[in-house]
Amino acid sequence: MELLVIKSHDPAFNLACEEYALMELRRELLMLWRNSPAIIIGRNQNALAEIDMDYIRVHDIQVIRRLSGGGAVFHDLGNINFTIINPLRDDDFSNYARFTAPLRDFLAVKGLKAELNGRNDLVIGDSKFSGNAQTVSGDWILSHGCLLYDADLARLAFALKPRPAKIASHGVESVRSRVTNLADHLPDAPSVEEFFIELASWFGQSCQGVYEFNAADIKRIEQLKADKYGTWEWNIGASPDYGYHQEKRFDSGTVEVGLEVQNGVICRAGITGDFFGTADVGELESALCNLPHEREALLAVLSQMDVPSYIYGISAEELLELLC
Repeated sequence: MELLVIKSHDPAFNLACEEYALMELRRELLMLWRNSPAIIIGRNQNALAEIDMDYIRVHDIQVIRRLSGGGAVFHDLGNINFTIINPLRDDDFSNYARFTAPLRDFLAVKGLKAELNGRNDLVIGDSKFSGNAQTVSGDWILSHGCLLYDADLARLAFALKPRPAKIASHGVESVRSRVTNLADHLPDAPSVEEFFIELASWFGQSCQGVYEFNAADIKRIEQLKADKYGTWEWNIGASPDYGYHQEKRFDSGTVEVGLEVQNGVICRAGITGDFFGTADVGELESALCNLPHEREALLAVLSQMDVPSYIYGISAEELLELLC
């Protein structure tokens, strides 16, 4: 196994690195990396049900879908990520004890007792600091996890608190846990950069050399980012099909919206309530169909329509708040 330290902090690029290493490089690697602020959602999750989309837009937090299953996690530069890629053995899948053992050994040297709790979480006491997930490609396995070292836990709490809405989906919901930063458990805690270097040095002792991406690797990773991890279609549109319902009482009446969404695109829209209007609301419903269920696409259409003529007393922006 070789040690690969990724210097990029670009979440889309880094997730593309993982897929490239697993699917194409086919090399035994232990990867260490950090991301600028991002929500990384599981392969089978509904992004809208996991995230406060308004909060992440205002705070410039990216949403990236990963290859593995499991729940949504928050990344920032106070978070350290590790990835292990190995040939698959019979007892590897869901064997998080094996894949997290080197990390737990490192933390023991630092005086921290880290334990595997439940299926795939690492905890100190009753607080989680690491979530782990896995995926398999042919006869290779990728096991990865994140370490909350000095992450902004307030941002984590706000970003992973979706706005109230009724969403009927087959997507996998995240398990919300009490979380902690490792730095809070270390006397004279080093900076995250110093801790990262210590961790890389520890892992390096058990690795047979260092691997660095060459120019051909980087070119292929950048293409994978452009085609997949940098796109709305993968990160949001790949959510499982779902139904969405939201309602609000305005001074001019109650408005309810119901949407059916497939592959991230609205295939049916219904707007009901005790509101008044001079135009047929069916025209508004039809205009919403075949649009991506995301703010910018909806706003582009609604801003060209006379929304108050369909629903008296509310603006396009107020309707948008109900729609996503």
